[in-house]
Amino acid sequence: MAIPHPIPYQGSKRNLASTILSYFPSAIDTLIEPFAGSAAISIASAVNGKARRYWINDINESLILLWHFIINHPNTLGDFYGRLWESQLGRERSFYDSVRKRFNQTGRPHYFLYLLARCVKASVRYNSYGDFNQSPDNRRKGRQPASMKREISVVSRLFENKVRLSDWDYRDVLKFATSNDLVYMDPPYQGVSNGSDARYVSGICHKEFVVSLAELNERRVPFIVSYDG
Repeated sequence: MAIPHPIPYQGSKRNLASTILSYFPSAIDTLIEPFAGSAAISIASAVNGKARRYWINDINESLILLWHFIINHPNTLGDFYGRLWESQLGRERSFYDSVRKRFNQTGRPHYFLYLLARCVKASVRYNSYGDFNQSPDNRRKGRQPASMKREISVVSRLFENKVRLSDWDYRDVLKFATSNDLVYMDPPYQGVSNGSDARYVSGICHKEFVVSLAELNERRVPFIVSYDG
C-alpha cells in the first residue's frame, strides 16, 4: 500500500519513513508525535501496523483542527477542498489571496488545507502577528480534488478509533509517555523558527529540549529524534 499524505508539508519525513521505521521496536503501545506536522511517520506506522494507538500533537492549533477534520469528517473536508479548488480556476492568484485572508480571520481547516496545497514548496510561513503569509506557487493549482479526497479517506480509515489529537506544548505530552510507547520527534529546526518569517508557530529552546530527552532516558521511555541544528 502506498503511503498516503493528505497534508502537503515542507520538512515531512515521508520519503525517509521506511528508514525511520526500521529503528522501531517490535511492540509499541502508543506512537507519540509531539511535533507531528503532517504526521508522516504516524501514517507510515499505521500502514505497516507498527503501533496499537497514535498520539498526534502539534502546538499549531490550526494544524490539529485540520487533523480533526481529516480523521473525523473526511467527506466534509474533501468536499470543501473540492469546491475551493474548482472556484480558483482562471483566477488562481487572487483567489489564493482571498482564501489566505479568510483563513487568517477564521482559522477554518478547509482554507488551511487549500493554502498548504497551493503555497510555495508546501512551506508554511507566519508573520510577527501569527498570520499565515506564505505566497502561492503560481505554477500549480494544488492537488486534484479526487486525489485529495482519496488520500483523506485512506488516512481517516487508518486512524479510526486509534488516535488522540492535541495542541499542547511538547513537554506536556512527554509527561504521559511510558516505557511501552515510542516517542518520535522531529522538532522545529534551529534558525527557522523565529523572526519575521518563521516557519513554525512556535520554536523550542534547544537546552530545554535536551533536558527533556534526558528525562525520557531516566524514565526508560524509547524515543527517536530527527534533528538539524
